[in-house]
Amino acid sequence: MAVRRIALGIACVVALYVIAGAAQVMLSARADATGTASAAVVLGAAQYDGTPSPVLARRLDMAARLYNEGQVRVVVVTGGGQVGDRTTEAKAGYDYLRDRGVPDEALRLEVDGTSTYTELAATRRFLADEGINDVFVVTDPYHARRATMVAIEVGMVARPAPTEGSVTAGRLVRETIAISIGRIVGFRRLDALAR
Repeated sequence: MAVRRIALGIACVVALYVIAGAAQVMLSARADATGTASAAVVLGAAQYDGTPSPVLARRLDMAARLYNEGQVRVVVVTGGGQVGDRTTEAKAGYDYLRDRGVPDEALRLEVDGTSTYTELAATRRFLADEGINDVFVVTDPYHARRATMVAIEVGMVARPAPTEGSVTAGRLVRETIAISIGRIVGFRRLDALAR
């Protein structure tokens, strides 16, 4: 009888932990990027021979809005390239933002990252050299919570700046699992496990 109660108690704690993670995913997905930060960090997404995919374009549009409304003074575009690519996600984002009036002196590129963790860890290193620590993390709604948690883990003061959109059930489950595991093992280890 005592073993069943203990097992039931553990199951309840685990369920509450996972439910709390799901709630955080949903709340971050609906976050409104208000106030200011020194920089907006745009997480990479697919590009097609220099043209941002619709996902990346939405992220870049959000960063341009933050810059144009005076909420940030620097925009960091991140993301490396795939085998065979002639350019990187970051360079495609850089060109896109330049075409939309973000000046060169406000843009920074991180061109080696291949995951949320590696993009944000590299970004943290070079922003620290400029004395920048507070950022908006620009990504899709479903990804906003985990990306913000990763940015905090690597040493930034971060808030989410999600793009427009909704969270599908599949992405909610995936992100909830990733957050639940990442909190326990750390997002650096989670990134290494995912490779």
